[in-house]
Amino acid sequence: MVCVIVIGRMNLGRLLNPLRSSTWSVRSYGKHNKKFLYKNGQKFEGITYYPRNPDHQDPPVEPAKLFRVQRIKPVKGNPYWEKRILKDLGLDGKQSDFTVVKNIPENNARLWKIKHLVKVTPVTFPYGEPTAQDVRHTILKENGECLVTKDLGPIDTRLAARQVYDEQPKRLDTELLRKDARLKWLNPW
Repeated sequence: MVCVIVIGRMNLGRLLNPLRSSTWSVRSYGKHNKKFLYKNGQKFEGITYYPRNPDHQDPPVEPAKLFRVQRIKPVKGNPYWEKRILKDLGLDGKQSDFTVVKNIPENNARLWKIKHLVKVTPVTFPYGEPTAQDVRHTILKENGECLVTKDLGPIDTRLAARQVYDEQPKRLDTELLRKDARLKWLNPW
């Protein structure tokens, strides 16, 4: 019986030796070094980024000239320097008010300090920038689109179209609509 135990121990030792050697052979070198793991990064103004494809090219970006800034949080309870920036931008009134600011470093630094209080939307001009004559016909939407309503054309063509409309016998003018509504009121069924 003693021999069986010894032989059993020897078999057990032989069985554990490969497991011990496999666990000892795995080594950890600490934190991974990004210089050696990510070798093909591209540097852009001090920032290294890693594109998915090696031949990837970013599309050209045209920064917006103007920003539409709207306050989305209340002024109350904020420090005095944030209130001062909101007052300088003209956003200390109603929460639905907005202002338009230039995209320059000074304004960007201000907006960065109050970024948690405002919503910044870049202003785009899908139909071209307005001129001095178009200022009265310019609309700024909430999504940042600045629309310019163009000139409707010469006055002569508009007057001729109005004349043709007035001469139509089946047009719905105010008097016809009033008579029809009165008849429907008097005889509803």
